[in-house]
Amino acid sequence: MRIAERAAARKKLDKELRYYRLANRYRNPTQDLLRAVRQALGIPMKEIARELKMNRSVIFRLERSQERGTASINGMGRVAEAMGCKGVYAIVPINGGTLEELAEYRMWKKALEIE
Repeated sequence: MRIAERAAARKKLDKELRYYRLANRYRNPTQDLLRAVRQALGIPMKEIARELKMNRSVIFRLERSQERGTASINGMGRVAEAMGCKGVYAIVPINGGTLEELAEYRMWKKALEIE
């Protein structure tokens, strides 16, 4: 990928990911999200288990693993669909900045280490 293409890709991604960067300001913005959404919608675990043809204990374990940060994206997506939702995820810079800012920081860091 050429320099101009990378810059255009970063600009596009920065625009698309702006709301995820805002969520990144919180310590664990998605911790316990499956349970929180399920409860906010008033969906019993039993209903999700029936929809997914699973035992309630599987749903409970998935909620617990999501709480610990060990749930699979696939599993979370399946539960989200059973609730009438869509699971989405993002990769954003740790400091809450843009990809453009991170790329510039990396460029300067590399340049200063060489000299």
